[in-house]
Amino acid sequence: MKIKSVRCVQINKPAPPIRPNTKPGWNTYAIRSQPIARYSEYIRVDGNKPGQSGTAWVQITAEDGTFGLGSFAHGSMGASVVDYLIAPLIEGKDVLATELINDQIWRMNEGFQGGIATAAQSGVDLALWDLKGKLLGRPVYELIGGPSREHVELYATGDDIEWMRELGFSRFKISNPFFYEEGSEGLSKLEDHIASKREIAGDDAELTFNPVMSFNADIALRVAERLRPYNLRWFEEPLSPWDLEGHKELKRAMTWTALATGEHHYGRKQFQQLVAARAVDIVQPDIEWAGGLSEVLKIYTYAEAAGIETITHMGANTAWGQHFAYAMPETTLAEWFMDTDVGQPLADKLMPGVPAPVDGKVVPSNAPGFGLEIPEDWIVPWDYADQKRAVYDAP
Repeated sequence: MKIKSVRCVQINKPAPPIRPNTKPGWNTYAIRSQPIARYSEYIRVDGNKPGQSGTAWVQITAEDGTFGLGSFAHGSMGASVVDYLIAPLIEGKDVLATELINDQIWRMNEGFQGGIATAAQSGVDLALWDLKGKLLGRPVYELIGGPSREHVELYATGDDIEWMRELGFSRFKISNPFFYEEGSEGLSKLEDHIASKREIAGDDAELTFNPVMSFNADIALRVAERLRPYNLRWFEEPLSPWDLEGHKELKRAMTWTALATGEHHYGRKQFQQLVAARAVDIVQPDIEWAGGLSEVLKIYTYAEAAGIETITHMGANTAWGQHFAYAMPETTLAEWFMDTDVGQPLADKLMPGVPAPVDGKVVPSNAPGFGLEIPEDWIVPWDYADQKRAVYDAP
């Protein structure tokens, strides 16, 4: 069976119903540190951070009309990579040859691996796995090893701890409002923020903290020392992804909590450097950014061989992340990013066929492929004419 067509598409999912008994969630107002947010003229609310370009989808159709779907980040910038670079390379190839196709895309992308091109490749790879599962009549998690647990345990990312506890979560990752130019005053503000969340979560809850690439190694160590009394499960992505020496230095010095990173690392080669240098305790590839499922499986194998755990970024919010975590023995958790309002059903932001968490756990669909149930009339070609420039809102 050959690939008939590859195209970048949009999923026109209807807006969820208005929920009257809700209030705005943390992602609409929480001040979060981001690298560009060092400059005060840019908005510092994560849900409206500058330069966001949304999600795009890839539809790959086989000769018999069966199609698979996958999504990727940086959509408006990566769409042309799918349609004008990758599609002509792989159309006509065997639909089941995911490893061959993955290798050919990497070799074609050799001069510009990482970032937008790798994100676009992620969508293509995920669509191929979805298509493979549909053609074979099996869920993807069976194709990559089968279930390794009864359900996937989750941690929730967000600052609405009370609401997340009501939903049954007992593990939480909280935001970082500290900008290092704020000095001692900002550090004290950060400690107050962490202390208040620890008090709400309780002493027995797992708590993690994510500065999002906003520190250098010196500041990161000072912050980690200050937060030591709050018993953090891990300290996530404090440094820029290119700072390998900084990661090594921080991991050696920070012996009381784990160092996690990888959300903004792209492809197995960047992760291989992290793992080989023993510069991290937990790797966190994003399946929609790092090259897709094929690539993240390789990253997992690198890490597993070194005794390093893989916990994917925003894994539980997608069908692909759920299938990966369900099948991989050394992936003990998946992240659920709280992008809904307080009181809003979690399923409102999910695509049809993707299960929502219940009591801090999830089990992926056992339908063929990734189990997506997206109506065909929602799927339309990517509209290049409607692309918009990035918006850089003032605070």
